[in-house]
Amino acid sequence: MSGRVATGADRADRPIRRRGVVGWFDPRGRRLGGWAFALNRLTGLGLVAYLYLHLGILSLLAAGPGSWDAFVDVALSPLVLGLDVVLIFGMLFHGLNGIRVSLVGLGYVTDRHRALFVALMVFGALVLAVAALRIFVK
Repeated sequence: MSGRVATGADRADRPIRRRGVVGWFDPRGRRLGGWAFALNRLTGLGLVAYLYLHLGILSLLAAGPGSWDAFVDVALSPLVLGLDVVLIFGMLFHGLNGIRVSLVGLGYVTDRHRALFVALMVFGALVLAVAALRIFVK
């Protein structure tokens, strides 16, 4: 240690890091990879929440055709269809970013991971646009 006292200017140069769960989602002071990492965690949690919601909805099948038909009427509303597009976004982002993370982790494209992220997200945006059109345009 140099024995030097840290000044406010020294602290301003360092990125802000929070500890605990809040720090997982705090993208401040991060580059594109940090934002991708935080959004990957959020989409992962959203997909887990959707899994439990999906299982609960499937339990309506046990209640009989009347309750299922009532659910289908609600599921075809524009709000729920919009949430389906959000779900597809979460699946695409989480999956495509997971491919990028896996390739970089295996030692491939370590010097081009930003370009790979952009390319995969452009591909994902195109797939999302097609999916949204298919959901809303009948």
